[in-house]
Amino acid sequence: MTDAPARAIRVLLVDDQPLVRSGLRVLMADTADLEVVGEAGTGTDGVRLAAELRPDVVVMDIRMPGMDGIEATRLITAETGSVKVLVLTTFDEDDHVYGALRAGASGFAVKDMAVEEILAAIRVIAAGDALIAPGVTRRLIADFVRAPGPAAPAAPGVPGAAVPRPVAGITEREREVLTLVGRGRSNGEIAEELFISTATAKSHVSRLFTKLGARDRVQLVIMAYETGLVAPPR
Repeated sequence: MTDAPARAIRVLLVDDQPLVRSGLRVLMADTADLEVVGEAGTGTDGVRLAAELRPDVVVMDIRMPGMDGIEATRLITAETGSVKVLVLTTFDEDDHVYGALRAGASGFAVKDMAVEEILAAIRVIAAGDALIAPGVTRRLIADFVRAPGPAAPAAPGVPGAAVPRPVAGITEREREVLTLVGRGRSNGEIAEELFISTATAKSHVSRLFTKLGARDRVQLVIMAYETGLVAPPR
């Protein structure tokens, strides 16, 4: 008896440029594991369709007329809970990216990435991981946590240095794992550094999601910076 094929990842495309939507739709039509279930050219329509269709992943443009992608992302993640949002951006839109992450996006891809990389990013997001475009992760997170919001207290006598705040409800091992997640390590890399199996590393990360109420890996990274477990690069 053969195993039933895995269900395709259901994708909603939200972009005001028909060519962008068309290109992604055509490419996904040739993949067995991705299925476009809807398209929207405005943030308002994107929010409506996300509620109606309940896709696994919304591929969201930021700059659209009327409701932009940040507000649409906020409404989708607040109203649907399980729907993940992958934001499409350009390297000169960092301020918009920070807003999108605060709004609940699970990550972002850069529009000039190869289309195959964008499709891979959709798969990563659907699997419950976070995706930040290569080459900008540290700068993005560092700038993100410098934005107004909770900050770790400064270390006495060390201007600008943060004292790691206790993270309530987690074990010392989970604290080590959170620190490594904050440094951008994958589950495999965490396993190597802590001399544990990849499955064990994955279990620790899963427990951190539950204990800290984090939606995805992006939120764990932010928590690691905001609590001072990981120091922003200078």
